[in-house]
Amino acid sequence: MRVCGLVLAAGAGTRFGGPKGLARDADGEPWVARAVRMLRAGGCDEVLVAVGAAGDAVAALVPSEASVVRVPEWRAGVSATLRAGSAAASERSADVVVVTPVDTPDAPADAVTRVLAVLGDDPAAGLAQAVYRGRPGHPVAIGRAHLAALGAAVSGDRGARPYLASHDVIEVECGDLWSGEDVDARA
Repeated sequence: MRVCGLVLAAGAGTRFGGPKGLARDADGEPWVARAVRMLRAGGCDEVLVAVGAAGDAVAALVPSEASVVRVPEWRAGVSATLRAGSAAASERSADVVVVTPVDTPDAPADAVTRVLAVLGDDPAAGLAQAVYRGRPGHPVAIGRAHLAALGAAVSGDRGARPYLASHDVIEVECGDLWSGEDVDARA
């Protein structure tokens, strides 16, 4: 199974006060670097970071072991970022794409491992999503067989949740690992 991680870091971060792709933790480590490390440690063979707003500045923070995917239509919302990242993962012949947004800097690698573990004998046809005390969250594993249909189903600033729900996504409880909360405001 070839697994490609995808960090969604293209948004303008309006509620946050600027692109979250530029955010750093209290020690100065970029969130994009944390996300790349988490995906690699969780089992991703390679990692893509989708950038849009402040694209050059965000790309400069991406660690060398990851690749940058430019999202020219980033203003259209998360749907454009998902489509661009999924297309790039498909070009790399990924069987599964594991998606995480950049604004979950505390997400543990164990969540990725759990989500991948439930995909079964045909991971390219699978869909799995971490949930936190029953509430949907990230990471999300999307099998190659779903990438084109998912790209066609998403629009605007709505993510994959409606598609996942209508395609019997496997929910994987990860509430014992962390809260599952994304960060929408600066500390």
